[in-house]
Amino acid sequence: MKKLTKQMMALGAAGSMLVAGVAFSQAKVSDGAVRIGVLTDLSGLYSDLSGPGSVLAAQMAVEDFRAEMKGNVPFKIDIVSADHLNKGDIAANRAREWFERDNVDMITDLVTTSTALAVMPIAQKLNRITIISGAASTLITNEQCTENNVHWTYDTYALANGTGRAVVKQGGDTWYFLTADYAFGHSLEKDTAAVVTASGGKVLGSVRHPFPGTDFSSFLLKAQASGARVIGLANAGTDTTNSIRQAAEFGVTPKQQLAGLLMFVSDVHSLGTKVAQGMFLTETFYWDLNDATRTWSKRFFDKQKRMPTMVHAGVYSGVLHYLRSVAATGTDEAKTVMAHMRKTPVNDFFAPGARIREDGRLMKDAYLFQVKSPAESKGPWDLYHVRATIPAAQAWQPLSESRCPLIKK
Repeated sequence: MKKLTKQMMALGAAGSMLVAGVAFSQAKVSDGAVRIGVLTDLSGLYSDLSGPGSVLAAQMAVEDFRAEMKGNVPFKIDIVSADHLNKGDIAANRAREWFERDNVDMITDLVTTSTALAVMPIAQKLNRITIISGAASTLITNEQCTENNVHWTYDTYALANGTGRAVVKQGGDTWYFLTADYAFGHSLEKDTAAVVTASGGKVLGSVRHPFPGTDFSSFLLKAQASGARVIGLANAGTDTTNSIRQAAEFGVTPKQQLAGLLMFVSDVHSLGTKVAQGMFLTETFYWDLNDATRTWSKRFFDKQKRMPTMVHAGVYSGVLHYLRSVAATGTDEAKTVMAHMRKTPVNDFFAPGARIREDGRLMKDAYLFQVKSPAESKGPWDLYHVRATIPAAQAWQPLSESRCPLIKK
């Protein structure tokens, strides 16, 4: 009904208005409003790396979009948010409610794979858009890909490709995995094991822990008994930080090296450089990369009192690109907006010049970081050395290996 109303209004529109060099027809934006939903973890183990910071990032994108338009935006913009509690059924129910009752046009963040995979098909069926920043599994751009989805910030292939390869090159040639027992953990273990093997290393085994977990002692002891040089942590959030702390308590480190396969600047800040120093990790953003990232991150810090993670930066970037596309096309109809998003390069500090690939993958550079030692760190958030820039063409799964049904081979 929402889209039908929009089309009827467009037929009766007498004309359009020209704002900042772009022609708009307000009648084409349904109800005269664009509504964006931030569906995230507001209270659980991923709330630091996403959560309230993702809501703030979306609000900052709206502020900057309005500034670009010099305040002449011919449609209202609403941001709504909710806690999906990292549960797929809760995420699906809230998404359907937002789409069908509240006329939400786009949902972003979706910080776990389970929530992303639950919401994507609903958005596709109802012709709405999802821009995923927080979830990681490559299923999102492979078997479960949809026309109306973009996987914006990172995935398990890029994490494995960056960190796994680097650690093997540093001599970490035997691995044992400590894996969160759900789709994300399984995907991260699988992708990293493939990289380790291809790089000349060997996987000695793995153990899976409940998600979320608190006591990792028995799993760490199994990893320790394996004799592997590297224990790959195929988990995230407080599961990862608790694993690292408990590994230190049980004397697992420094005898065996830990590889945090998905770590965020918030995790390293929580652990401190004394515990995390020397660890390699792969991310697609760091606040201190250049002048543009520092400027935006300072604005974020002033409001949140924490530096942004790559998830926060990704939410900002995705929302801004989406709003620009709505403005350029003069409509919030999903397929029209998605077509413009795909053909137009991203223009911001997070992904300058990046484009969206046919499978929904945003093709941007990734970075290999190494955590600084306490002596090297000049402040609480001065945490990383940039060891390598991984070009987009190397960071992400090649399209030739895609299992996305949208890809014609």
